[in-house]
Amino acid sequence: MLLSSMSCAESSTDTTQAPHPLDKEGWKFVWGDEFDGTQIDYANKWNVEIAGNGFGNNEAQYYTASPRNLRIENGKLIIQAHRETFTGPDGFTRNYTSGKLMSKRPGFLYGRFEIRAKLPRGRGTWPAIWMLPDQSTFSSQYWPDNGEIDIMEHVGFDERRIHASIHTKLFNHRIRTQVTRSIVVPTAVDSFHVYALEWSEDKLDIFVDNTKYFTFERGNLNWEGYPFTHRFHLILNLAIGGDWGGLQGIDDSAFPMQMEVDYVRIYRKAN
Repeated sequence: MLLSSMSCAESSTDTTQAPHPLDKEGWKFVWGDEFDGTQIDYANKWNVEIAGNGFGNNEAQYYTASPRNLRIENGKLIIQAHRETFTGPDGFTRNYTSGKLMSKRPGFLYGRFEIRAKLPRGRGTWPAIWMLPDQSTFSSQYWPDNGEIDIMEHVGFDERRIHASIHTKLFNHRIRTQVTRSIVVPTAVDSFHVYALEWSEDKLDIFVDNTKYFTFERGNLNWEGYPFTHRFHLILNLAIGGDWGGLQGIDDSAFPMQMEVDYVRIYRKAN
């Protein structure tokens, strides 16, 4: 449930705020969604993507706002992909539909981000939990110059492996300098796991179930290498196919398939 829309950067020295049931040692809960209602809260928490332009990755899905693709069931957010031909208002026709949510802006600056999710099974799936900047702060070229944080990416043809990555002007896959790490999670498509980011002015740490497997430090880098000093918003989506997700094709017999999200919880440092 959402009890505060305060960003992680705001009121960082406030010691008078009442405790929240989701507070944890060293961390103060500031924003989240338990998905315990009957409808996705588009008014206060989430924006929805409606488009089918491939998103720069030659993805095969059309993102819609239909309850077939985005809904709440039994206290979980369901992002479900279907094998169906769909033509959207932008004129693009795709043979698959799916869903994509983005947290409302302004986004967040530093903190701990926890997302408990179960991933889909099926060759051709490409679910992600990630973050993009609210605006172009350092360069008029939005991506990759202003940054991207991939808390969790997964491709269906390698269903035991979870990936974390960052993209910047200096470090991105298009110039083959991307910084990425992976970890084997044997039950990624069978069970819920907590995918987490701890983000500070000088470092990014990424975890699965409290196991840290990715660290990226600012060091002496300028904004071209470390643009992670401005507000980012959170994205939850299930892509189909694309340059990476579709490397080994798409298994049409696996549809429908879905990513389930139990909760999103965002914290700031308690002190």
